Amino acid sequence: MIARSVATTIIRIALGLLLVVSGALKIGHAIELASAIAAFRLLPAAAIAPIAIALPFFEVFVGLYLVVGMLTKWAALLAMLQFVLYGTAVASAVLRGLAVNCGCFGPSDRATTDWPHVAFDFGLALCAAFVAIYGPGFFALDRRISP
Repeated sequence: MIARSVATTIIRIALGLLLVVSGALKIGHAIELASAIAAFRLLPAAAIAPIAIALPFFEVFVGLYLVVGMLTKWAALLAMLQFVLYGTAVASAVLRGLAVNCGCFGPSDRATTDWPHVAFDFGLALCAAFVAIYGPGFFALDRRISP
């Protein structure tokens, strides 16, 4: 039980920090992010700009909720959904032979779509699912709020 709580805490905080950093690196770079999103050729053109503007802030907020352990299960479920969507988009690009920049860590990120990237995204989704099931772990605001 204690080992699981320690693991949950470490995974929760690591996922949260990953989302905060990746989102923060995208803030102020909506044009570059829109270009990266468009390169996947999955979304209608009208959806790309709003997503490019909102996504970095969404990532930061979900990440912050995970780091502080507030509404942990919901934040972990949102993170899981994000990583599943990212992994699915990257897998789709790989299957269609598109070598595009994912834009995961802002405009300086040059990682392109490949199977290890897909595995990493789905691995992160599994980690988020673990937190959603067994969270919040230690040092979480949820523990102070819930009886």
